[in-house]
Amino acid sequence: VGYEPLPPKVGRNIFGRQVCQLPGLFSYAHHIASIDGKRGLFTGLTPRLCSGVLGTVVHGRVLQHYQDGDKPEESGPGSVQKEGSPSFDQVIKETTREMIARSAATLITHPFHVITLRSMVQFIGRESKYCGLCDSVVTIYREEGILGFFAGLIPRLLGDIISLWLCNSLAYLVNTYALDSGVSTMNEMKSYSQAVTGFFASMLTYPFVLVSNLMAVNNCGLAGGCPPYSPVYTSWIHCWCSLQKEGNMSRGNSLFFRKVPFGKTYCCDLRMLI
Repeated sequence: VGYEPLPPKVGRNIFGRQVCQLPGLFSYAHHIASIDGKRGLFTGLTPRLCSGVLGTVVHGRVLQHYQDGDKPEESGPGSVQKEGSPSFDQVIKETTREMIARSAATLITHPFHVITLRSMVQFIGRESKYCGLCDSVVTIYREEGILGFFAGLIPRLLGDIISLWLCNSLAYLVNTYALDSGVSTMNEMKSYSQAVTGFFASMLTYPFVLVSNLMAVNNCGLAGGCPPYSPVYTSWIHCWCSLQKEGNMSRGNSLFFRKVPFGKTYCCDLRMLI
C-alpha cells in the first residue's frame, strides 16, 4: 500500500551497481516483530486461511461440475485422440472453464481478502478496528454496507482473467511451435514452459493486483488508507491513472532489491513535518 516505515539506504542491485533502494522482506519482518512481536507477523492469517480453503472448495466444485458433464463424451470414439497434444479449441475450452472457476472462487472469497488486507494495514496507525473475523464483518457491513466487502474486486478479477488467458495462450504457442514433440522429456519441458509463461503473465498483470489492494483499504477509516499515507481515490480507474502518472505501477512487486518509488514520502519525513 506504499507505507515505508524504514528509510531507503544505499545498496547494490543484482548487477552489482550501487543504487538507493528500500529495505527488503527480512528488514520489514524484523521491524514488525520489534513492535508487535512475532505474533504480528501472522496478522490476518485467519481470514487468509478461510479464503484459501473456501476458494479451493469453490474452484474444485465448479471444475467438477464441468467434468461430470464431459463423462458421456469421454466414452465416445474421439476420446483416444484427446490424449495427444491439445488443439487450440481445447485450450480455449479448458481456459474458459478455469476462468469461470477462478472467478467464482475470487467472488466468494474476496470479503476475506479485504479483511486480511485491512487487518494488516491497521499496523500503520496502530488501530484495532479489525481484530477478529466476526467483528470485522460487522464493522464493514455497518460502515460500508455489502459493497464494502467487494472493494477492489473488479481490478482483481480483471487481473486474474488476463493473466490466465495470457499464460495459457503463450504456453500453447510455445508447446506447439517452439518445442519438438519427439523429445523424450517433452512433458517436463511443457511444465517448465507453463511455469515461465505463468511468471511472465503475473508480472504483466501485477498493476491490477496493486490497484485492487489499494482500493480494498482506500478511505476505509484506517490511517493507512487515508492522507497523508495514501490519497483518496474515487474509483479503481482513478487509482490506476494516478499510479501510472507517478510511474509507480510496479510498486511493491519485489521482496528484495526494491527500488525507491517516485515521489514517495517516508515516515521519517512525516515526523519532521509534524
